[in-house]
Amino acid sequence: MLKKEYVDKLTEILDENRISLDVPMAEWTSFKTGGNAECMVFPKSEDEITEIIKLLKENKVPYYIFGNGTNTLVRDGGLKGVVIGLYQHFNRIDIDEETGVVKVKAGALLSAVANLSCRAGLSGIEFAGGIPGCIGGAVKMNAGAYDGEMKDIVQRVKVMHEDLSIDEYNTDEMGFEYRKSNIKDGDIVLEVTIKLGKKDPNKIRARMVELSKKRKEKQPLNMPSAGSVFKRPKGNFAGKLIQEAGLQGYTVGGAQVSKKHAGFVVNTGKATAADVEQILKDIKDKVYEKHSVELEKEIIIIGDDE
Repeated sequence: MLKKEYVDKLTEILDENRISLDVPMAEWTSFKTGGNAECMVFPKSEDEITEIIKLLKENKVPYYIFGNGTNTLVRDGGLKGVVIGLYQHFNRIDIDEETGVVKVKAGALLSAVANLSCRAGLSGIEFAGGIPGCIGGAVKMNAGAYDGEMKDIVQRVKVMHEDLSIDEYNTDEMGFEYRKSNIKDGDIVLEVTIKLGKKDPNKIRARMVELSKKRKEKQPLNMPSAGSVFKRPKGNFAGKLIQEAGLQGYTVGGAQVSKKHAGFVVNTGKATAADVEQILKDIKDKVYEKHSVELEKEIIIIGDDE
């Protein structure tokens, strides 16, 4: 358990009601599995984030940055140290309807940004309306869907580095590629500025409804998962390769390769994180054996084995 002295120091930075101890991470991840975090905190501002990380670094306490937990598997042994949750309070969205410029704090949900932009008659982020994560993580991995990617709309990104220095980068400096950017693992996206175009809100909404319908038809949205678990191999599709390897419906414990979309691994109800990890390993091995293609994980796995 995190030492009381560190918890006491955290209360000097945050209100006590924004500090939680022994937190079940199954409640904070879309996989709905995994162990407990020793401590979870919910900052509201850049200053609070800076002070929290400074304190933890000085005392060599490990920490993790969390958005909405939609792309993360927490191992069954849980997380030592502190989880810094951005989605709850660090999520402001400022829209300038005249210029089409939208400034978004890292913890804001992509769906919220897309919906508010639609109401303002701003187009370009429709593709992201059904992506369940936060904008900070989406920019770091250049998230995309239905022929759209974050790189298409991002203007500037404000980033905190491991040494707590802060820089801003324009699109060209971000090094966007398929599901990657120049944001390093130790960096934290603080704020994203995107640029959208004007359009009839009814036409924007119609496109978002159309994409939502496609997702519901093709993806197992009724079961806990973390979306596509593997990146798309060059010139192919992970789901297709997994299906051709005979793995659709393949089950380990409570984890299963989705019967609806082979690119998804779902929790059928009582999956452990170890079940999910094992199924990911089996998929990689069998796809390589069948196709000589090395699949690369799209999800993040953190924490200790039980």
